[in-house]
Amino acid sequence: MLRVKAVPSLLLVVMGSMDCLTTVVGILYFGAVELNPFIAGAVSTNLVAFTVLKLTTSVFVGLIFHHAEKILMRTSDKNSSAFKRTRYLLRATYVGIVAFLVIVVVNNFMVLASAA
Repeated sequence: MLRVKAVPSLLLVVMGSMDCLTTVVGILYFGAVELNPFIAGAVSTNLVAFTVLKLTTSVFVGLIFHHAEKILMRTSDKNSSAFKRTRYLLRATYVGIVAFLVIVVVNNFMVLASAA
């Protein structure tokens, strides 16, 4: 029987938290600037609100993916092509988001290293 695993969701939360941590450290200690136009205003007005927003979003996205996998695994016909395509799409999305967050965190570390 296939089981839902929490590791991919936890990896999303960890990478989102690393993004938040490196961004806050960069802003506080190295004069970095948030380049995301959607949340740059929160950074410039209230760093605590930015941190809460960023961490809450990371946890929420991780939970959404975990629940999506749980719902998918409740499917009775796990041999159907629709199940296989949906599971592949969910996993590809996991990989895509984690890869994006890895790039963001590596970029943040490069900014911190060049500012030091």
